[in-house]
Amino acid sequence: MRQLVFATNNQHKTNEVRNLLSGQYEILNLGDIGCTTDIPETADSFAGNAELKSSFVAENFKLNCFADDSGLEVKALNNEPGIYSARYAGQRGDEANLNLVLQKMQGITNRKARFRTVVSLIQNGQRFLFEGAIEGTIRESATGGNGFGYDPIFQPDGYDRTFAEMDMVEKNLISHRGIAMGKLIAFLKAQAV
Repeated sequence: MRQLVFATNNQHKTNEVRNLLSGQYEILNLGDIGCTTDIPETADSFAGNAELKSSFVAENFKLNCFADDSGLEVKALNNEPGIYSARYAGQRGDEANLNLVLQKMQGITNRKARFRTVVSLIQNGQRFLFEGAIEGTIRESATGGNGFGYDPIFQPDGYDRTFAEMDMVEKNLISHRGIAMGKLIAFLKAQAV
């Protein structure tokens, strides 16, 4: 089975992608390849940050690699937290970040938001980008015990549950990462023909 490195230390993300690519690729993460570097995310866009991470692995480990950068964009907060989603409260921490969004949204009726993901693939020295997005709203309180990050407060349009109230299979079918990864998977399958 072919190997692909997912440039992340986030085990939740790794598990989601392994689920999406099971049987086609062995997905390794940064820990699996012995990369202990905290790869800087200093770009001003999701695409830029994803490319920084995939480039780091491709250049330093000489492996085919993909990386994503994802975030929540809340319309009433001028699309915050955006590229700062993982460190919105000043450091990494799902609960603190989620609570800060809820705090800033108190009393705001326009609760429109979207999740966005950009995936950067470097395969055999070539670079490719894939994007996914899903529209939804921010709940007034957290519900559900699945998922991670902002999942307990994000309700996708057309559903009466948050991402955190869905199982991984259902979430992957509609999520921003699922959409972007679907494009990546279709691309990888076309390459294998």
